[in-house]
Amino acid sequence: DVQLVESGGGLVQPGGSLRLSCEASGFTLSSYTMTWVRQAPGKQREGIALIIDAGTTHYAQSVKGRFTISRDNVNNTVYLQMNDLNPDDTALYTCAARVGGLPTLDPTHFVYWGTGTQVTVS
Repeated sequence: DVQLVESGGGLVQPGGSLRLSCEASGFTLSSYTMTWVRQAPGKQREGIALIIDAGTTHYAQSVKGRFTISRDNVNNTVYLQMNDLNPDDTALYTCAARVGGLPTLDPTHFVYWGTGTQVTVS
């Protein structure tokens, strides 16, 4: 079975950093496009970072320059390094996967989803 398990969330002060991890099982990570999506209470899901199998990355304007997505194909894990966090970054962060390299952050294009890890900046 395909599984995505996120970890690394928590409570952090404004200006702080966190690194989220998404461990994949049941498929070979290197063949998939991976994304991080966040959803704050009362708001729509927002795709914020994307990494395609060749390593190309894309970011939402809201996180560009502060967040970095990366992948470790040996350990089947995707990371999201988040720096200079602010209260607007408070959300449930979820990773998702799909086959195909279309460079879109639209969450509706993704097939496999984890359950998320909460990030609170306060």
